Amino acid sequence: MPVILLLFILVPIIEIGVFIAVGDVIGLGATLLTVLVTAIIGVNLLKQQGLHAWHDIQSTINQGRVPAIEMASAAQLLFAGALLLTPGFVTDGFGFLLMIPSFRRLIATRLMQHWSVSFSSVSQQTYHHNNPSDSSYVPPGRTIEGELEDPDGKNH
Repeated sequence: MPVILLLFILVPIIEIGVFIAVGDVIGLGATLLTVLVTAIIGVNLLKQQGLHAWHDIQSTINQGRVPAIEMASAAQLLFAGALLLTPGFVTDGFGFLLMIPSFRRLIATRLMQHWSVSFSSVSQQTYHHNNPSDSSYVPPGRTIEGELEDPDGKNH
């Protein structure tokens, strides 16, 4: 079973259980009010952190560097916003964690390291697949000239 499908099944079940437990302790009204307050706080934090992320991206670009970590951080903010707008205490907890810039940077750095290794292995497989001894091998950056013939027989 794919992980995403499992999350779509388990997260609502966990959230319902937490809602029931919290409701038993503080009551229905206080539980609903807490969910509403966390959503309002989350939206305001998202707005603030989103502006910081935008400035970080612009600053990195102005320095002539690729804003990969900054873009990953901004993507995490979008995910955090979705979590914070989803009613629930568990999703709010993860959403608020993603509002912490150092936590986002840590996650982004780890993801970039993982993707770098993945892309590196794919690149090596591609290189070995496109063996220079193969007559169809074309080195990167090399142009091959030719003519294209349409099915109706016209040359271009």
